[in-house]
Amino acid sequence: MASKILLVSRGSGFMVDALKSNLKKEGFIIIPAEPEVQSISAGKEDVDMILLLAGEYIYDSAEALVYLMDISRDEEKPICLIGYEVEIEAVKKFIPETYIKKEFTRPFDAKYVAEGLKALAAAAEEKRSGKHILLVDDDTTFLKMLQGWLSEKYRITAVKSGMQAITYMANHRPDMILLDYDMPITPGPQVMEMIRSEYNYKDIPIIFLTGKSDRESIMNVMRLKPQGYFLKTMPRDEIVDAIDDYFAAHRWDGM
Repeated sequence: MASKILLVSRGSGFMVDALKSNLKKEGFIIIPAEPEVQSISAGKEDVDMILLLAGEYIYDSAEALVYLMDISRDEEKPICLIGYEVEIEAVKKFIPETYIKKEFTRPFDAKYVAEGLKALAAAAEEKRSGKHILLVDDDTTFLKMLQGWLSEKYRITAVKSGMQAITYMANHRPDMILLDYDMPITPGPQVMEMIRSEYNYKDIPIIFLTGKSDRESIMNVMRLKPQGYFLKTMPRDEIVDAIDDYFAAHRWDGM
């Protein structure tokens, strides 16, 4: 089944036409959209990813950029970005790096971009039937690192606050939640309590993320009876293996 790309750009031109041509050769269906909320909204249905071709227009398109981030977060559509370095950095003021799956710096090779997106689409298709993990952490550096570690095997959604997690879960049911214990405003224990209070979500496994390794802190975490906890200092392989083992051990109990 052909993947659909929402191509967001201002107007047309040689590079846009070349990009469209190469994407079509790789089997993509292109849905063009202007960098405006109404145009993006009209084209976003059933697309598999978003490709943003940045230009001077981005400095006057904050509303559209924020809307793209909302789509990526709420509908699990990866964003890929093409632009000059200064444009890419400007976009990231409105779309955090956690939502940007690939970056291509201008000047770009349209064929190279098409091949890169094809590989991304193939990986996404392979993971589509896999487990879905929601990451919740206000530390964006750690969040991005953990997302990178897990995205090779699992479908990942990353949010930066407890309330973003609750909002996201109004329409989505992840298979596991990795939840930062210490967060401002709505800390991890409160988020866990809110999730556990919902009948349809109370059986979702929650594993706390914590930077504190002293006995008292760990005991405070475990009193809440999560499915486990990860120290943020744990090596990549230990975290990934622990998640693999958890899903393997619970494959027959409705997970």
